[in-house]
Amino acid sequence: MMNLPNLNRRGFFKLAGLGLAGVAATSVSKVAMAAIPEIVSAEVANTQAPLHPNTGRPYNPVVTLNGWSLPWRMNKGVKEFHLVAEPVVREIAQGMKAHLWGYNGQSPGPTIEVVEGDKVRIYVTNRLPEKTSIHWHGQRLPSGMDGVSGLSQPPIEPGKTFMYEFEAKRPGTFMYHPHADEMLQMAMGMMGSWVTHPKNPKFMPVDRDFIFLLNAYDIDPGSYTPKVNTMLDFNLWTWNSRAFPGIDPIVVRKNDRVRIRVGNLTMTNHPIHLHGHEFEVTGTDGGWVPASARWPEVTTDVAVGQMRAVEFIANEPGDWAFHCHKSHHTMNAMGHDVPTLLGVKQNDLMKKIGNLVPDYMPMGETGMSEMTDMAEMMDMPLPDNTLPMMAGKDQFGAVEMGGMFTTVKVRDGLARNDYKDPGFYKHPKGTVAQEVSNDLPPVSRTAPSDTTGGVEVTVRKPNGHTGH
Repeated sequence: MMNLPNLNRRGFFKLAGLGLAGVAATSVSKVAMAAIPEIVSAEVANTQAPLHPNTGRPYNPVVTLNGWSLPWRMNKGVKEFHLVAEPVVREIAQGMKAHLWGYNGQSPGPTIEVVEGDKVRIYVTNRLPEKTSIHWHGQRLPSGMDGVSGLSQPPIEPGKTFMYEFEAKRPGTFMYHPHADEMLQMAMGMMGSWVTHPKNPKFMPVDRDFIFLLNAYDIDPGSYTPKVNTMLDFNLWTWNSRAFPGIDPIVVRKNDRVRIRVGNLTMTNHPIHLHGHEFEVTGTDGGWVPASARWPEVTTDVAVGQMRAVEFIANEPGDWAFHCHKSHHTMNAMGHDVPTLLGVKQNDLMKKIGNLVPDYMPMGETGMSEMTDMAEMMDMPLPDNTLPMMAGKDQFGAVEMGGMFTTVKVRDGLARNDYKDPGFYKHPKGTVAQEVSNDLPPVSRTAPSDTTGGVEVTVRKPNGHTGH
């Protein structure tokens, strides 16, 4: 039996499944339901240990950032999984939870790992209040298994279980998500990762292999359920439904060859940027990229519906930022309509407004950091169930980030399967930027120019946030 840390195991290997086959997703009868794999679920939001196989063909497992891989059972040469579509509660970061839809207790659902050539059977039980289906994004399979409700299969009605069965023909990185009421269900968090490992474990080997999905939500402070009709103006940008500082670090050993697989199921593109190292894009959801077609990068853009696998040698020890390079995607609970008050002396204005609007917090006179520092000094409470716009602390103080941000921690001396957070990096002497004494004059602000004569300009004000 496989090691399932922090998972609910309700007799997962209790019974052997029936040898059911077909060319289209089919409903499962009550008799068959008695013999399909039991449900395995997880409720914790931290990164689980990789799931090493002890049945089926060998492979090098992935680590799902703030997630886990779904166990299976072998039944007459077929690898069987059981997914359950259901409402879930997901902690976005400490202090905020969201009422989402997902799979097996989590959003996103668990990662599915198989090997090229595996015969796969997946049972999907619908515990949602509406019908659903599952599309196996990027897979080569029979049309009737593609999971498009109404086109390639009947919908999975509430309370029903369907069976999908196909061969994992192509190695690579894929996703799964609904193709029934897709806008609502994906906006509620229904998605998951899929990895088909090469049948030859020595093909493109890496020392550490990570995977996560990009997703976004619009959840007003004090509420718990996403606004599903939002198209671009999201206020929470997340990796695997976690926002910094709730995203775990990516922990690697010095000189490891590291692969990070990223899938995008948001409504916009994301330039993913790594500090301190160069990487190559080695894989897409269309397949592996030949070595002759790669080039070094520090940022790669992941468009909507795409997967990208990047690889690098972790030869620079330290704590390195890893994030989306759209700056408003590394902020939490953004108030897009908050006026810019740079240079405006507010004096006791904030206190007076606070007497009328208890949760009021404006932009500071000198920038957003002023607001963060003031909130910390005064121990100002946040509205219920939300996150500060800028958060996170490290050894030198406030990180002032949020959203799609984490760190890659490169360390000497880690054990092969040690993924625990090693804590602060101990910088060698003389390698940290520091303040120096100087004779420069103090900083002063130039007085505004005289505009009494008037200058006529035409200003075109943007409407909305097109182009996120």
